[in-house]
Amino acid sequence: MKQNILVTGASSGFGFLIATKLHQSGYNVIGTSRNPNKDASKFPFKMIGLDLNSEDSTDTFARRLFDEIGHLDVVINNAGFLVSGIAEEIPIELGRRQFETNFWGTVKVTNALLPHFRKRRAGKIVTVGSIIGLVSFPNTAYYAASKHALEGYFKALRYELSEFNISVAMIEPAAFRTSIIDNAASTLTTIADYDSLRGMIAKFSDDLARNAEDPALVAEKVLRVVRADKPRFRNIVGKGTSTLINLQHFAYGILEKGILKKLKSL
Repeated sequence: MKQNILVTGASSGFGFLIATKLHQSGYNVIGTSRNPNKDASKFPFKMIGLDLNSEDSTDTFARRLFDEIGHLDVVINNAGFLVSGIAEEIPIELGRRQFETNFWGTVKVTNALLPHFRKRRAGKIVTVGSIIGLVSFPNTAYYAASKHALEGYFKALRYELSEFNISVAMIEPAAFRTSIIDNAASTLTTIADYDSLRGMIAKFSDDLARNAEDPALVAEKVLRVVRADKPRFRNIVGKGTSTLINLQHFAYGILEKGILKKLKSL
């Protein structure tokens, strides 16, 4: 019998690539989108509606999902978006919206599915985080905070669910060619004191985009995690990640100088 896999945020970016890869690999994939009927013909897998910012949508999600399928084997938590900008410039309300989607939305979907997984004494919860959830960078404070929060939450959940034969894993991508930056939310208000740093960040971002890798690598990593009997918790994918991870073990001052030196060298 085919395994049933749910992929949230499957209409574009990593989510679409992951869902398509799993579908092509023989799994029965159900994707989610806020507008599941938009461009429906492009999806080779089934799509259902889910808006992480809507209480009505998340509260009824599990019932609607199991009206479509008898059981679920794996959930891939992928839905989310990017708030970019200098931390002081971002309105608190926009920062809250970042957490409502990236963190609380993911938690609500996971909690809605946990009773099903516990009853079956089986399941996999795979969450797409980010290398920025391990090492933060300028201009990504709220996004990094939301991804750090996911890392901590699912690290604890992994221990809590181990006795029920439920695996919990994180996918931590580095820089890949997706539309996340193009679709980022930001503020229209800027503070002149940050203009110099803002210019360096723009140069750094352009360089990062030019050297970004094929996002298909992330879909392949997810497939390997899905196929693993006992996947490890942290699954990092992308070039240059080892150096970035090692930086987190240094004092803040060293990390700060290293980032600014890199920015100024561009």
